[in-house]
Amino acid sequence: MSHLSPDQIWHLLTKVADPEIPMVSIVDLGIVRQVGLQGNKIILILTPTFSACPALHWIEAQVIDLLRQSGAAEVEVRWSLTPPWSSDWLTPQARQALTRVGIAPPPRHDGRLEVALEQPVSCPYCSSTNTQMKNDFGPTLCRAIYYCHDCHQPFERFKPI
Repeated sequence: MSHLSPDQIWHLLTKVADPEIPMVSIVDLGIVRQVGLQGNKIILILTPTFSACPALHWIEAQVIDLLRQSGAAEVEVRWSLTPPWSSDWLTPQARQALTRVGIAPPPRHDGRLEVALEQPVSCPYCSSTNTQMKNDFGPTLCRAIYYCHDCHQPFERFKPI
């Protein structure tokens, strides 16, 4: 049996940063859905932000390496697409971290995406809502490029999904 408890495993996983948004852990991103133990094996259920996310293999390797270095005998990562990941799963810590680095976090939407997409976007630098989307496609699939007309800063917005 692994000497790591589920609480210890959750804590360790907070050290794995998302490779595309490194200021946010995979726990705070909300992709870690379940931690379980089965004999010597740690079984993790993860949900990708996008089914075609190019970082899945990297994240899985980082998780397995970290847990094995921490004493886990065996680690199994299972990717689940059901339910699909939602930006509502971002923790308050993730939302604060995004804002600190100039990325506007998405509003909570409880599945009402049309409402979230129609809400004004606050600038992460000055909090103004006098902003405009300049490009629906940012550096990753989950971000768009905006411009603040008050502080004249371009910024990224994490898309509500």
